[in-house]
Amino acid sequence: MTRPTRPEITFGPDGLVPAVVQDVADGRVLMVAYMDAEALAATLDTGEVHFHSRSRGRLWRKGETSGNVLRLVALAADCDADALLVSVDPAGPTCHRGTWSCFDPDGAPGDRTSQGFAWLETLWATIQARAVERPDGSYTARLLAGGVDAAARKVTEEATEVLIAAKDDATAEAAVADRTATREALAGETADLLYHALVLLAERGATPASVVDVLRARHRA
Repeated sequence: MTRPTRPEITFGPDGLVPAVVQDVADGRVLMVAYMDAEALAATLDTGEVHFHSRSRGRLWRKGETSGNVLRLVALAADCDADALLVSVDPAGPTCHRGTWSCFDPDGAPGDRTSQGFAWLETLWATIQARAVERPDGSYTARLLAGGVDAAARKVTEEATEVLIAAKDDATAEAAVADRTATREALAGETADLLYHALVLLAERGATPASVVDVLRARHRA
């Protein structure tokens, strides 16, 4: 993944800028804090989000005590360049109360209620970039170069693998056996199927949005 770059930002008279932290998986706002130049530099250098603690008057790495660090995914300034949007992959609950977000007063400790579909935007952006750049050694670029047959063949293969993994899990369930391995296999094969389906859409110049539009329309019917 490309390392985020420093956005053009204007710090306030106190040397601080508000930072809105957003979960990259579902777009949920996790917390709001402040950064100064030192915190912004430390965030970019380490890949873990740092803030300026106004109560302690020092640099603060989020999760330095709890271990629930915020892994940096992207940084963006707002239209006036006086606020930051910090997209993150959280290692655990963000709030000191143990809830996933500071804006979930009734949330269960550690509860991440979303299924994380928003992260597929990141995968789709990567696939689009490979389609344009076609870097050497890229599996995605190689699939795209193979045309519709190469991408569609992989979708068919992965769909079969999902079926086999699901049946293996059903067999383990019926035998009241440990399903850890079969559930992991099902998740892995389904991930492969979703990825290859997205590559096929890209090869055809179609978009996931068109698929979502169909699903939304069917839901309304």
